[in-house]
Amino acid sequence: MAAPRLRKVGTRKEFDNLLDDYHTQGFEIINQGVNSVRLRKTTWGSIGGHALWALLTVWCTFGVGNLFYAVIAHFNAEQLLLKIEESRSD
Repeated sequence: MAAPRLRKVGTRKEFDNLLDDYHTQGFEIINQGVNSVRLRKTTWGSIGGHALWALLTVWCTFGVGNLFYAVIAHFNAEQLLLKIEESRSD
């Protein structure tokens, strides 16, 4: 699994707006802290991928290959780390 993409914002309002936008685009929250949240794109694989796996493995796995494909696609989906970096004025 690759490292998550990092997105930094400056304010809590911008953070909340982006979080809502990503949720609308189909991302789910993996874990959430005070100033950060890790998101993952909700996917169980493409239709073409499932069709290909079915053609290649259904005769020997009776559909279990498709199940493995779905689980692997879900856990290797795109991840995003959204983080607040408020600027300090010392």
